[in-house]
Amino acid sequence: MNAVPLITAHTGCMNTPDNSLLSIETGLANGADIIEDDIRVTRDGTPVLSHDDAVRLANGSMGRLSQMTISELNEGQSIPIVKLEQALHLVRNSGKTMNLDLKADECIEPVSELAKKLGMIDRVFLSGCEADRARKAKHSSPRLRKLLNVNSGLFLNGSYTEAVLQTFQDAESAGCFGINVPYRLVEPYLLEKAAESGFQIYIWTVDEEKDMRLYAGMGIHSITTRNVADLVRVKKELLTEGS
Repeated sequence: MNAVPLITAHTGCMNTPDNSLLSIETGLANGADIIEDDIRVTRDGTPVLSHDDAVRLANGSMGRLSQMTISELNEGQSIPIVKLEQALHLVRNSGKTMNLDLKADECIEPVSELAKKLGMIDRVFLSGCEADRARKAKHSSPRLRKLLNVNSGLFLNGSYTEAVLQTFQDAESAGCFGINVPYRLVEPYLLEKAAESGFQIYIWTVDEEKDMRLYAGMGIHSITTRNVADLVRVKKELLTEGS
């Protein structure tokens, strides 16, 4: 585990629009190590940045991204939707890494093909994958690295110990390299078992400085935040205190 965490910029960081190139540029400019964004795929198989399938068109009507081609989307929207390829070019030029939060199973193969085409298969990884989606990704795109998103219900409705053990079992069977966890679910037992098992722990979404300081000192591999500049400053202070 890291002494201090890598910083992941959540889409919409620093009060920028979600799923925008400006959000990516701002995260990079403020010192993020990893850029996170939401991924969906159009009817013609183009991966794009979008949290929701439902999109509002320029005429005020609602459309479904998954049922429209990229051309139809860009004709129908006042602000063109961003292709993942555009985002990956920005991230590739920066030398950083991108966390692709998949919103549908249909994203897996188009994302894999695009990453291979751009020579970025080792510069991206998947999140948004609970056990079923993670296993599908392993089967169809084994070269893509992925985090297992925890099933929060397991942690909230049953034994914490059993939830951790089940999560790690699922992660191992799906070939995941780490676990993606809402920060409020993190307890010492999870971190102990992660260290024993070799899984990296990524947490989201930490926006308050007091929480940044608490979790940054716990050996977390990466913290996702919208307030990138604050976490960069906290990380520098922790490094100075530890030197």
